[in-house]
Amino acid sequence: MKNIKSKVFIMLFLVTITTVSAQYGNGYGSNYGNGYGGGGYGRQRLDSDLRNNEPEKPKEIPVEETVAEIMKKMKPELKLDALQEIAISNVMKETIRDQGIIIKDEKVGQEQKSKEIQALSETTTRKINEYLNPDQKVIYKEWIENQQGKGSKKSRKTRKEK
Repeated sequence: MKNIKSKVFIMLFLVTITTVSAQYGNGYGSNYGNGYGGGGYGRQRLDSDLRNNEPEKPKEIPVEETVAEIMKKMKPELKLDALQEIAISNVMKETIRDQGIIIKDEKVGQEQKSKEIQALSETTTRKINEYLNPDQKVIYKEWIENQQGKGSKKSRKTRKEK
């Protein structure tokens, strides 16, 4: 049971990180290449950045979009009915919001954040399982394992390359 909970957490975390990474443009930003002979736009932007002395903050992806992406993958796999879909979506929205609050809390250390996120993951798994029938619970467990397997394959490849 603990394994399932950790897998749900990892899946949610990977989806969140992936979508945030896409918003950042993988480090290049939306102005990549401008300012190097690209006209006055790059210079104006640089001047305004220097005047403000505040780094530009990336737009946060709405929780609803993240949950919609997860549900788009989960619904056909688990064969969820409309009521289950709504209930599980609400659980995931609440979880992602809580996870964001935990991550942004600067008063708490990394170890404490990790413990809180693990507890949140366990609670989320328990709540989701309340809405699933026994057959769906088995499929859900396998689905979570598959989602984590995709993430762990990437990390193994990067270790081998190094």
